[in-house]
Amino acid sequence: MTQLSLKFTGAFGDELEARLDLPDGGDPRAYVLFAHCFTGSKDVLAAVRIAKALWLRNFAVFRFDFTGLGESEGDFANTTFSSNVDDLVAAAGYLRDNHKAPSILIGHSLGGAAVLSASVELPEVGAVCTIGAPSDPHHVEHHFSAARPEIEANGEAEVSIGGRPFRIKKSFLDDIADHKLTDKVARMKKALLVFHSPIDDVVGIENAAEIYKAAKHPKSFVSLDKADHLVTKREDAYYVAEVVSAWADRYIG
Repeated sequence: MTQLSLKFTGAFGDELEARLDLPDGGDPRAYVLFAHCFTGSKDVLAAVRIAKALWLRNFAVFRFDFTGLGESEGDFANTTFSSNVDDLVAAAGYLRDNHKAPSILIGHSLGGAAVLSASVELPEVGAVCTIGAPSDPHHVEHHFSAARPEIEANGEAEVSIGGRPFRIKKSFLDDIADHKLTDKVARMKKALLVFHSPIDDVVGIENAAEIYKAAKHPKSFVSLDKADHLVTKREDAYYVAEVVSAWADRYIG
């Protein structure tokens, strides 16, 4: 595997850190753009393992840190769901200009909601996959709902998410309240593959049903029956990649 460490300009003009995993020898079957989970990074286990398993199946996989997260520049407190979508569009543009436009989008958790939203702006994309994605970005507010009065009163608050401190601003709350994700899903005009675990205790499986119901065909659902929300088991991540590899061929011709 050839792994390139890359930088590109994100939604706010910051340098965002990325990795591009390229198969050795010959052209990749397709370029995949991967969006990590809320407050995560390109280096979370699920992202790394899915990327590796897709690389073994001759896909090129581009994963990056959203603005203010991981190794990327910027202030997370200034970001919103909309800026995440813009970061994704910028990442696709970088691939288009320097390698090849992505034809597959994969998003994990809130990253899944972001790829659904971004897909309508990316004509080269033929296939979109979500993993444990919420049907409404407003869902992430449960991580910091207790701090909402302080955010409303002071414009921002420091909250703990996954045991780490983050500043959340009112602009973030206002932005997620404005999004109607299922409306975008309904006009997506891409093949859709929804992965979700029935035992996901962070984003309930009813979210998968709502995404699936909103989408037009072709659409498919795959149950990650024993997986947790973060897809921490190696076998679950590899299963996701195996299914994507077989399913996507029909839509990336």
